[in-house]
Amino acid sequence: MMDHTDKHFRYFMRLLSKHAVLYTEMITTGALIHGDRKRFLDFNEIEHPLAIQLGGNNPVDLAECAHIAENEGYDEVNLNIGCPSDRVQNGQFGACLMSNTELVSECVNKIQSTVKIPVTVKTRIGIDEQDSYEFLEKFIRSVSKAGCNTFIIHARKAILSGLSPKQNREIPPLNYERVHKIKQQFPTLNITINGGFTELSQIKSQLEHVDGVMVGRAAYQNPFILVEADKLLYEDDSPLSSREEILDKFKDYAVEQIDRGFNIKSLTRHIIGLYQGQPGARQYRRSLSDAIPNNVNPIQFLEQVIQSRPRSPS
Repeated sequence: MMDHTDKHFRYFMRLLSKHAVLYTEMITTGALIHGDRKRFLDFNEIEHPLAIQLGGNNPVDLAECAHIAENEGYDEVNLNIGCPSDRVQNGQFGACLMSNTELVSECVNKIQSTVKIPVTVKTRIGIDEQDSYEFLEKFIRSVSKAGCNTFIIHARKAILSGLSPKQNREIPPLNYERVHKIKQQFPTLNITINGGFTELSQIKSQLEHVDGVMVGRAAYQNPFILVEADKLLYEDDSPLSSREEILDKFKDYAVEQIDRGFNIKSLTRHIIGLYQGQPGARQYRRSLSDAIPNNVNPIQFLEQVIQSRPRSPS
């Protein structure tokens, strides 16, 4: 999720689940090779297991970026072939690459031969009129032969013209059965499903058909749904954290990051959904969104928000 899954959000997610794999936002090869590399690659050690998600269509550039990420300590390289935004299409990568299976296979093979960490692909079930099961099956077969053993499949096709990225997450119908069928046809591949999951019960039921479930917007909008993930999905019986405990831990992290020069709002924007659905959630969101008074420093502002937070029984 571009502009969302930065290192501050990922740290917050790790307070909710110790075991879930975390992903960076999609980082283009050009940004990583020519831009502020430290800003894009920086992460906290607590974030492991952590995957970097790359966007690009040049095998050499992708391999170079994968090598950089491996040296920085990332645990996985994920090639994004699912994003349908105009900006991504203009660069000829993301979802539009599904129409060029040969190039995707070349990219995967080049990355896989360059790094030792796993190389995975995030994709859709199809694009535009190329959305048959046969199309997806051929794509998976070709890319897996190039060296990819794990596919994260968004169970909607992408419509590359006429729909916004948001509409592409909502309008094309979900087709979970097609992803399940891919797993049945390729039992040795690791197949993760993505799209439309908002409850842990939904996620757990999917694990009867596939190897994993990726959650995106739901985790951002209502992050506390993941607090029981370790117990229900990873068989970890550690005591569950309350919202208050999570917020207190994030406050300690925020103090540290503010001392390093980060703006308080770049941190607190990620925790707005913590009390989603709870009494007082609206006031909590409003408090976080308010401008900081001139006579209040960032730490005092955060303390005031914490003191006025809803008191939940969980």
